[in-house]
Parts: sequence; structure tokens; C-alpha cells
Amino acid sequence: MQITKAVVPAGGRGTRLYPVTKSQPKEMLPLGTKPTIQGVAEEVVAAGISDILIITGDAKRAVEDHFDPGNGLSAEDVGGRTRPLFDYSRVKFYYSRQGKPRGLGDAVLCGERFVGEEHFIVALGDCLITGPEPAGPLRRMVAAHIECEADISIIVQQVDAEATKRYGIVRPGADMGAHAFAMEDIIEKPGPARAPSRYAVAARYIFSPAIFQYLAELTPGVGSEMQLTDAIRQMVADGHRALAVPLEASERRLDVGNFTGYSKAFFRTMLTHEEYGEGLRSYAAKLLAHLRDPTNPDPDLPADP
Repeated sequence: MQITKAVVPAGGRGTRLYPVTKSQPKEMLPLGTKPTIQGVAEEVVAAGISDILIITGDAKRAVEDHFDPGNGLSAEDVGGRTRPLFDYSRVKFYYSRQGKPRGLGDAVLCGERFVGEEHFIVALGDCLITGPEPAGPLRRMVAAHIECEADISIIVQQVDAEATKRYGIVRPGADMGAHAFAMEDIIEKPGPARAPSRYAVAARYIFSPAIFQYLAELTPGVGSEMQLTDAIRQMVADGHRALAVPLEASERRLDVGNFTGYSKAFFRTMLTHEEYGEGLRSYAAKLLAHLRDPTNPDPDLPADP
């Protein structure tokens, strides 16, 4: 088996980030020096994907424009720093409009014709995975999925008890090699009292095409939306083989879903940036010292007034 296709859902309205997202897709908000969804695309391409379907929606044209090879900029426009985002002879981008946002399950269902009979990756367009090798988690998941002949594989992360209200949470089963364990169940946003573990879905999946039958039969779930988690749960109950692949200690999910998550993600990407990080860390330390004690110098004022 070879996995070469990815579906990237990017059709949500970003209401928790309003008014920033009134005319700007949340997936286009920068993390570090590039839009979030560009980092997602780079991640899946580095994992071996050659065909990417982005599921867009209302007021999302900026996403398509960003990945257009002919972006309208010449080298002279930006001081000679332009270059293609990707080798477009090796990766192709496709688009489908979700229409009315009806949940993640409905967004993935939009990719059925694109996927055909192949296994495929789903990578949410508003979340990055960072670490020493950003594509490392995806590569581990692809390898485990193929080796174990799985129908479902999911990257998961450990979260605190309170955060189980915000994510799909999996019930762990037996170890399946060095980097994965069997997934016995999954519950959408259960909360601490009902959570079967603290392993939360981390925005990356692999599915066999069997998922589409389950998605087509979904009824609205949590939040009156078509929940992908509900389809996964039914597949597991029906005996489809499911794996979970945990993030390692040096890997992080960065989420752009709300102002707190986006702020933390932006801080981390800029403060760890290869070119700008050292100077920004120095600035941040001085600013924090000033905020704690205003007698310390304000780094935004001249040192010698």
C-alpha cells in the first residue's frame, strides 16, 4: 500500500476568532513566517503526499489564491525573495467547496470522489504539528497504518483532564509495535468524568475508503454537527482495525481555533524561529520584566532618552 492523497478541511467559519476572521480565513493566519495552512501542506508533502484536496467554504478564496503557482508577485516586488511554495511538478492541489459548514464529518465526506478506493490522510488546516522533524508523526502513523493493515489511524496527544471537554478522546488498547497502540473506542468531548483516557485526537488521521459509508449515514452529534468522531466510533464498534500513534515528548500540536490557542501557537513559532527567535526571546524577557516591575526599562522605549 502507498498513501499519496490528503484531504485538508479548511471550511470552518472561525467564529471564535471573530473579527479577525471576518474576511480572513483562520487557516491563513500566520504561524511564524507563513500561513498556518502552508505549514500543514508542507508537513503532508514531506510525508510523501503528492495530491492534496483542500475543502474550502464561504469567503475562503484566499486559501486557493495562496497555493496558486502564479501568485502575481515578481522577484522585484519583494526584493528578490520570492520562490515557488512547492515543486508543483511533484504535488498538485485541488479544491472543493463544502457549502454550508456542517461539521468535520461532512467536510471529509466532500473528499469521497477525490479519494476513490485509496487510503488517505486527513490533516486539519488550522493545526500544525511541530517538533525536531515536523513530518515525523505523520511518517510514523503512515508506517504503522501500513504495517498493521489498519482501517483507521489517528495521531494523539496527552492532555490535562479539563481539556478532555474539547477533544475526541480515545480508549487505549494493546500496544501495536513501538509507536502505536490499538484504539478500542473514541468519544467526542467527554469531559473528565467520562473520558476513557487523556489521549486526545491531534488533528491527523488516516482512513480507508470505508469511512465514507459511515460518514454518509451520520446524524448530527455534538454541537448539532456531523462529527467525524461518531463515524470513527461506529467503525471501531464494527470491527475495523484502528490505531493511535502518540506524539513524542518533543512534539507539539499548535491549534489556531481560538485566541488563546492562536496566541500561544504564534508565540512558540516565533520565539523558536531559526532566524528571528533569539532576538524575540531577548525582547520578550525584557518586556516581561517591565510588566512585572515598571521600574525596569520598557524595551519599546529608547535606552537613552
